[in-house]
Amino acid sequence: MTEATTTIGKLARVTGVSGDGHRVYFELRNGNSGWFDQDGDDFSTGEVIMILGEDPSQRVERVDANAWPDDSWVGVVKIKLDDVTVIEASGRYRKVPTGADVPYEVGNTVEAGEVQGVVRVLSEEPIKYTDLPAIDEEVVNRFRTGGSSDRPLTFDDFGGLSSVVKRARELIELPLRRHEELARIGARAIKGVLFTGPPGTGKTMLARIIAAQADAAFFEISGPEIFSKWYGQSEELLRRIFDAAAEDERAIIFFDEIDSVAAHRDDDAHEASRRVVAQLLTLMDGFDSTGNVVVIAATNRPQDLDVALRRPGRLDWEIRFPLPSVEDRLDILIKTARKLQTLDPLPHKLVAARTDGWSSAELAAIWTEASLLAVADNRSDIFIEDYIGGFERVERQRKRIGHMPTKTGSAA
Repeated sequence: MTEATTTIGKLARVTGVSGDGHRVYFELRNGNSGWFDQDGDDFSTGEVIMILGEDPSQRVERVDANAWPDDSWVGVVKIKLDDVTVIEASGRYRKVPTGADVPYEVGNTVEAGEVQGVVRVLSEEPIKYTDLPAIDEEVVNRFRTGGSSDRPLTFDDFGGLSSVVKRARELIELPLRRHEELARIGARAIKGVLFTGPPGTGKTMLARIIAAQADAAFFEISGPEIFSKWYGQSEELLRRIFDAAAEDERAIIFFDEIDSVAAHRDDDAHEASRRVVAQLLTLMDGFDSTGNVVVIAATNRPQDLDVALRRPGRLDWEIRFPLPSVEDRLDILIKTARKLQTLDPLPHKLVAARTDGWSSAELAAIWTEASLLAVADNRSDIFIEDYIGGFERVERQRKRIGHMPTKTGSAA
């Protein structure tokens, strides 16, 4: 048996050589990097070397390329040139040498390594990096809402903002119900309406009421949900929802928080966001002129929307939802009280006068707090003291989260 000889050093790989060929840059297995000056050895990029001693300039030797374990990974071929191939893997692009041993094409899912390049083709189709379900009818129907309550929503359920309600019915309900008559006149179909205004002012509720009263299918899409849950398939999902809506006699597609889906497309915008905006524009432009589908989008940040969405034939009609006036607040309080067990009379005018700057949602929260107070006192009716107590609780909550008094306005 021959005596073994042991040499201890640091395994490295050459990552580059200076233009004059004098300086050599390398990386170690632990990810650290460095450089040394070569003198007549003529190392080249990609070679595997052994650095002996603490100073690389003292002694560097070439070793077999197989000594550098080339961890393989999976990706999708994006570019294939004669000398180099670009592969997208784990969200970034990686460059490998193009080899002749394994035939592959752009779009193939491959196993590859930095040194040996493509090892094998795993699939001729590109892999998807998220585990996504197939977009089928069942998935689309998850966005179809309404019709499950015992009593359908009516306009009597919507308190205040009478001018907003009137305008919404003109722009949405009337065209849905009488689109054939409008078509005979030759009027351009209303494809999209934008609801703007502060949170909690009833934008979503009014859209649902209009759908119920127009006997229209209602598809509700949350902007954050379609990105977080359906990332990578958002465009296909939108296309399938629009196709399903077109098959109904009448339909409303409602986008909540549309600014999170269709923000300005600029250099800083995420690629997925740009694709979704482009798909949405294509779908709205591809509407049939029959007018059986209307898109409603809601936002409290209209300035963030992509300007292309506001052009004619898209979301070119706007209805602004202001914070309710004192008369609106009185109407909201009276209408919401009808659904509850209360001991009349209740001081609605007093509460309406003391809630300047409150949204409809904040007014509704008064009844939640009042109900809790009544139940805590073992009662099934809301008394005046519960009502006032509920108001005071919500008022304290508003102060804790930093609400400032807001001057109310009228509907545009």
